[in-house]
Amino acid sequence: MARIRGSSRLLAVLGDPVVHSLSPTMMNAAIGALGLDAVYVALRVPRNGLATVLAACAAARIAGNVTVPHKMTAATAMTALTDTARALGAANTFWPESDGLAGDNTDVDGFLDAVDTVEAEPPWLVCGTGGAARAVAAAAAARAVPLRVLSRRPDRAGVFCGWARALGADATPDTGAGVGTVINASPLGLAADDDTPVTAERAAGARAAIDLVYRPGETAWVRECRQLGLRAIDGRVMLVGQGARAFERFFPECAAPREIMRAAVAGALGS
Repeated sequence: MARIRGSSRLLAVLGDPVVHSLSPTMMNAAIGALGLDAVYVALRVPRNGLATVLAACAAARIAGNVTVPHKMTAATAMTALTDTARALGAANTFWPESDGLAGDNTDVDGFLDAVDTVEAEPPWLVCGTGGAARAVAAAAAARAVPLRVLSRRPDRAGVFCGWARALGADATPDTGAGVGTVINASPLGLAADDDTPVTAERAAGARAAIDLVYRPGETAWVRECRQLGLRAIDGRVMLVGQGARAFERFFPECAAPREIMRAAVAGALGS
């Protein structure tokens, strides 16, 4: 990391938990490669503290990212939103603009990078109904792919499908019918003892799997999916994809050094 000076620009990722985030590793590698006078840090922000921290970011002209569980709440705190963030009601990227903060959602394009990498096949089954799942629904609408929604709370799945249909996605609650790709858009897998987001029985017959969670050595679910014969990847492809697009929001005069960012993430995850 470059030496921090009094002139250094501060950027941050806000979440809870956030200790697992590789955004600082990835972003600082990019900042260093381009010789920029900036530093990127992780800040643990509980739910009830997000509005206060974002107001401080606006006052101090700090840009950054938002992760679990704040993406939908963050969108309501922005003074301006891109069309994508407004449509999703979720923001994962913010930067100072005028007297407040502007917000974007770069997760959709990042997720589509993962879709193309694993050659995801329809229909898609997504586990989760939060901000990350909204990006999956937007991607499904963009690619005209049927989306099936799995949640431990059927009422949440129904509400989410109603929202996704308004967005243009062919979304219905999961019925157990066959799917081509299984997707984990929940936080399950962040902890080593988490439940499996999609069981082996439910994934049977699918041909691809995308986990939006990442861990050193990959998540247990990704390894399990590979053992079932699925083409499976963890969240690192999406992480780099959304991060590169966010970087270009922070530094619009620079092209994100994707290979540097990808190498930093791979090194941190041990592969």
